[in-house]
Amino acid sequence: MRCPACYHEETKVVDSRTGADDISIRRRRECLKCGFRFSTQEEVVILDLTVIKKDGHKESYSREKLQGGLKKALEKRPISRDDFLKLVNNIERDIQVRSKGNEISTVQIGELVMKRLKKVDKIGFIRFASVYQSFKDAKAFQQELGKLLGKD
Repeated sequence: MRCPACYHEETKVVDSRTGADDISIRRRRECLKCGFRFSTQEEVVILDLTVIKKDGHKESYSREKLQGGLKKALEKRPISRDDFLKLVNNIERDIQVRSKGNEISTVQIGELVMKRLKKVDKIGFIRFASVYQSFKDAKAFQQELGKLLGKD
């Protein structure tokens, strides 16, 4: 890890702790040359995962796409940044476990997102489900809403 003050390559870890999301790690570091102290944040990154789209074509997994869909669903909802990051990390962990041979379908990802989102914010869940499931009419939307309300 390079020191941001003097750009020296050698630093030592002074303190390590789990981040607020229980998935990332925050490390306090010190430069061995100049003594400057700084913090770094480390998180798990899904690598080499291929997503199979509904039309059959494949593309690389994109965390930004997942975050974008969740941000739209949770727009103007009372969810903290830490809770949002924890949600994203939990979904990615589910994706990693569910993927077979480094491939996963968008259908499987959508199901994992809805499962996690339902626990975090029911309005966000309905917003996401309305786009993901492409409700054909108000009755289909009402049925999903009924399922959600029936489980409370």
